[in-house]
Amino acid sequence: MSDRCEAELADITRREYPRLVGMLALYTGDRQVAEDLAQEALVRLHQRWARAPELERVEAWLSRVAMNLANSWWRRRYAEHRANRRALVERTPATLEPETVLAVRAAVAELPRRQRAAVILRFYGGCSVAETAQAMRCREGTVKSLTSHAVTRLRASLQFSDDEVLIP
Repeated sequence: MSDRCEAELADITRREYPRLVGMLALYTGDRQVAEDLAQEALVRLHQRWARAPELERVEAWLSRVAMNLANSWWRRRYAEHRANRRALVERTPATLEPETVLAVRAAVAELPRRQRAAVILRFYGGCSVAETAQAMRCREGTVKSLTSHAVTRLRASLQFSDDEVLIP
């Protein structure tokens, strides 16, 4: 890239960055997000700078790219919100008395380290057997065994029957 092209790109960046941030901050309601999106739009301009003469108005192109990035941000945010809402509904435990919660925590703390890790990853962390095995660097069968032994110990120490919900 020639010095003249670099200087022109730097000038456009200095001129357009505040305008893009202001526009995006109004649209997203979050200045930090707006700054990130404005930077991304300018990075995309830099990547396509060789084709910039094809653009009639660089400012309009930057505005369109910035708004497209913001719309993508909104879609991701909405999808994340929906996923979190679904997960919350699926994982909302039955309401337990504070004494029961404390007793369960104390019983979990008394488990051997690997059983405790398996129970925490599976039931608190929401990991699958495969994900737990990967995290613990062991086989899936080992995770199943550790979990089964841990739940048996917890039920015995808490004096829960097999049909009582111990862990959501």
